[in-house]
Parts: sequence; C-alpha cells; structure tokens
Amino acid sequence: MSKMIFVNLPVSDLAASTVFYQSIGGEKNDMFSDETAACIVLSDTIHVMLLTHDKYKQFTPKPIADAHASSQVLLCLSAEDRGAVDTMVEAAAGAGGKADPGEKQDLGFMYGRSFEDPDGHHWEVMHMDMEAASEAMAGEPQAA
Repeated sequence: MSKMIFVNLPVSDLAASTVFYQSIGGEKNDMFSDETAACIVLSDTIHVMLLTHDKYKQFTPKPIADAHASSQVLLCLSAEDRGAVDTMVEAAAGAGGKADPGEKQDLGFMYGRSFEDPDGHHWEVMHMDMEAASEAMAGEPQAA
C-alpha cells in the first residue's frame, strides 16, 4: 500500500477555502468533512484537511502562523506536463489565490511555478521530464 499524506491547513474561511481547492482540481470528501473541517482529495495519496482555526487548535498548542507574513512550509505537487503546471496556477489565481509568489523555474527538464491560497499557504507545482533530467545530470560533476 502506498503511503498517504494528509496536509492539515488552518483556514480563516472554511467555505471559501473549500471552493478554492475544488477550483484547482480537488474533490471534497464529505465523509471526512463537517462545519469545522473539509477533506480535499488531490490524488489517491494526497489529501488536504482544511481546518477552522478552532479545530486546528485542537491538534497543537502552538499559535497559528499568519502564512501571509511568515513561512513554515513549502508544499510541492507534481504535474503531468508543463501545461498542467500553468493550468493549476492560473486556476488558483482565478479562484482568489496569488499566482507566482516565487519565481518561475525553467531548467528545461524541470518547469515549476507557485501559488498561494487565500490564507497565504505556499504551494509549488512542478513538472519534471525524468529522462531529460537524467541526461542533464549525467553531465554534471557529482558532489563528494
């Protein structure tokens, strides 16, 4: 069985955040959603748990960071191709997020962009051509 990841994010507006994540291709799993949380399925192995601040505080005594002002984590999703990277970032921007808070990356074999959700959580989206990456890395000296 593949390992699964559940990314828990505190959100200020659960309904708006749910719509945002659905806009970028996520599907809401009603079985694990209620008035305090929404489970958004991004893939068979990646789920985002959107939690109201009160719900999030049940899991940690630490204060909730303002993701617009500070960074604790950068999350990265893979994409099928370069077009899928652009599509997800543009969908995020169109749904109330911020496109490209970080610089676009284009190394030829790897292409990436990023977005922030309405609460400021930073997501990267990247596509890597593994064959081209292997060829590019074969010519570079290896670190000792």
